[in-house]
Amino acid sequence: MTHEDQSGAAARLTEVTDRLAHAASLAGRDADAVTLIAVSKTQPVEAIEALIAAGVRDFGENRVQEMQAKWPDLRARHPDVRLHCIGRLQSNKAAEAVALCDAIHSVDRTSLVDALAKAMADSASPPTLYVQVDIGEEPQKGGVAIADLPALLAYAKEKGLTIAGLMAVPPLDVEPAPYFALLAKLAADHGLAGLSMGMSGDYETAAMLGATCVRVGSALFGARG
Repeated sequence: MTHEDQSGAAARLTEVTDRLAHAASLAGRDADAVTLIAVSKTQPVEAIEALIAAGVRDFGENRVQEMQAKWPDLRARHPDVRLHCIGRLQSNKAAEAVALCDAIHSVDRTSLVDALAKAMADSASPPTLYVQVDIGEEPQKGGVAIADLPALLAYAKEKGLTIAGLMAVPPLDVEPAPYFALLAKLAADHGLAGLSMGMSGDYETAAMLGATCVRVGSALFGARG
């Protein structure tokens, strides 16, 4: 890792955390109530190390295969770092995700609930779980339909799983605030405190509307060369 890599990562982190804190304060929230997750999918280990050195402790990956390639060594060197699965999770990868991750943000169907319940039964430190909601009615993104959310939450409870909150990705190129507000209402209606919402382009809006986790990639890692 070069000094340039480190200084660039630190500068980007400062900008994001300052903007996040300002947004939270506008809503009368404490910035510490919002966990900043650096989306490290497809990023090289060197770029991740630079952000760890700058102070980031939460990282998000989409694919179990990539997690397995990068994170065992990274976590051996940095045992206080937390890993979040933020991509669509195949049921046959549930056991691997449970073994690797501190949180899984993409629970969206009963078959995955079954697989996670089986894997977590033998886990000494089971991950925190979020149900992903198809907030914009875009099935290609994954997520349970809004109408089916109550049944999925009830099924997860029946299987012994504790759901910490909801996650969603609003449609591209539209104002995200109404979608964030809807997700917050759905969470409140079901007594869930966690809200995983907001990315590089809209994390400030998400923080003002109650996000407890924001998932930020390019704003932290910088544009690709």
